[in-house]
Amino acid sequence: MKVRVGFGFDVHQLKAGKELWLGGIKLSHSKGAVGHSDADVLIHAICDALLGASGMRDIGFHFPDTSSEFKGIDSKILLTRVNDLLIQEGYSIGNIDCTLVLEQPKINPHIVDMKKTLAAILNVEVNDIAIKATTNEQMGYVGREEGVCAYAVALIQK
Repeated sequence: MKVRVGFGFDVHQLKAGKELWLGGIKLSHSKGAVGHSDADVLIHAICDALLGASGMRDIGFHFPDTSSEFKGIDSKILLTRVNDLLIQEGYSIGNIDCTLVLEQPKINPHIVDMKKTLAAILNVEVNDIAIKATTNEQMGYVGREEGVCAYAVALIQK
């Protein structure tokens, strides 16, 4: 068995009047993420972790923000396509560990729903996905609530 690890990171600006999608779930908040797609930083970081683990480059290579095909696309569709690529190459997911970094809103009440959503897309057990959240202690662009970022690590096997 071949075991591989990948790391993903994503960041998006936050702006008033935009929708906030995290982990495939729409959260109620005064600000939302700005991006070419729905700007779901958590899913984008997961995609990059999975693609990196498999050696298949990154999310921007597969789904460029210069393509109208991906304008406003639901990031759950992107994650489904990444999972399909993994399956085509003979990989299966061992586990995924993620951290969201933002000041508001509080993420803890939404983690179970996020995990269920992501697990269903990836055909893994809910406990194969870990989602944590932290603030940036009011420092930097995250602390000023100008942006949100996410980190993800994925273990895959062939």
